[in-house]
Amino acid sequence: MLHLRLIVPTDTTDEVVALLETTVGTAHLVVLPGAARSPAGDVVMCDVAREAGDELIRDLRGLGLEKSGSITMENMELTLSDHADRAEEEAPGDSADAVLWEELTEATHEESTFSITYVSFLAIATMLAACGVMLDNAVLIVGAMAVGPEFGPLAGISTAVVQRAPRLVARSLWALIGGFALAMLITAGFAWLMDAFGLFTSGMIDEARPNTGFIWHPDWMSFVVAFLAGVAGTLSLTSAKSGALIGVAISVTTVPAAANAAVAFSYSDYQQTVGSGQQLLANLGGIILAGTLTLLLQKALWRFRRARKPPADTPGAAVRS
Repeated sequence: MLHLRLIVPTDTTDEVVALLETTVGTAHLVVLPGAARSPAGDVVMCDVAREAGDELIRDLRGLGLEKSGSITMENMELTLSDHADRAEEEAPGDSADAVLWEELTEATHEESTFSITYVSFLAIATMLAACGVMLDNAVLIVGAMAVGPEFGPLAGISTAVVQRAPRLVARSLWALIGGFALAMLITAGFAWLMDAFGLFTSGMIDEARPNTGFIWHPDWMSFVVAFLAGVAGTLSLTSAKSGALIGVAISVTTVPAAANAAVAFSYSDYQQTVGSGQQLLANLGGIILAGTLTLLLQKALWRFRRARKPPADTPGAAVRS
């Protein structure tokens, strides 16, 4: 279940309440007249089944409520109520399959911000991966993958394409391209510093490196793995099962490829630089393609499920057209 809290102008309250009362999947409606002070108005609260949330938010925005008042929705970990159970049963579709597009757009928007924190995490991950490739240490490579924040802008691009939001596409691309460029530049400087202290040597980049040599040898399996990881990552975002993201992070060779390209470039090994760049592009492209196709499929399937309305004699099943 989701908890919805609205600040509603007094002259719009009756219309909003009527909307909530006729929406399948709502329960626990509460109206507090005059409770809001900034902006002034009434406070209206209710719980709503996740599968009914996206349509309800869209209808509330259709009333202009995000401009004249506010719309706040949050996930509820536990709800013990027969009314809530009935609301979830009446709502068409399954909560696990429901996508809250406003929530997804907002989340990817935040994760796609080119900020000091984002660049810091990406640069640290890339430098950690640089240590991994030079030492041929798979543990460091996995750790670097887990630290990298690049899935945020990748998911932002997929979401923006599906939602036809060009500003989010530009924002996400800037975070992705600018972030990797800056992180690779910092890593090249880091490699130079490590070389100056004798911790990195040119011989380390030229060795066979059986544990990490795959990073600069891209093949079709690189794309396949990235595609599958992109599907899993997108599903984890849309279903609010964010724990799956860590599995995605350690399965895709984005940060290690960027690190190997930066280190190889600093030692003038352009063959590895090109190979690592191809690996990076293959993984980024696979994730974006997978994320976009997954969201498109989810959108189509959800429309199909919503079209299968509950029987008219089901209590509370007055679905609006």
